Amino acid sequence: MTRRRARVLGALAAALALTATGLTVRTAQLNASPAAENRALTDAEATDRAVGDVSNTLAKIFSYGPDSLDATRQDAKSALGGRAAKEYATLFAQVRERVRRQRLTLTTTVVRVGVRSLHDGTAQLLAFLDQTAARDGKKPSTTAAQLSMTAELDGGTWRITRITAR
Repeated sequence: MTRRRARVLGALAAALALTATGLTVRTAQLNASPAAENRALTDAEATDRAVGDVSNTLAKIFSYGPDSLDATRQDAKSALGGRAAKEYATLFAQVRERVRRQRLTLTTTVVRVGVRSLHDGTAQLLAFLDQTAARDGKKPSTTAAQLSMTAELDGGTWRITRITAR
């Protein structure tokens, strides 16, 4: 082998080693980033499950009428946990009598739910809702609502543990 060829091969080997080192460092940086740890960005099945469970819960617990109050309360007991369960129970107790007296029916349609983050069985979500309130003899009115939530995976089902109106 000639000296020139040896130098070219040496330079090529050094460049290859530097490139490999650079790629290894960059891979480690990407794997350690918060985005890589956020399963909402990498696990479509888990994200879809969280969205589905939370959407179903919101439609059930924020839709009620004079004849469905007990069923709605039971749905909330099984689907909510932590602070969300306590706050909902307090709010629902206040609304219950008004719903019966005014013959109020509230129907909630979940327009969209997005998962902001999903880590270790805890999800941060944002929901957009349309709520239609109807009273006997009066024209229904529809309003939009936004909620941010925390949900926790419990026995294979996502339970909402914190709700904040936006």
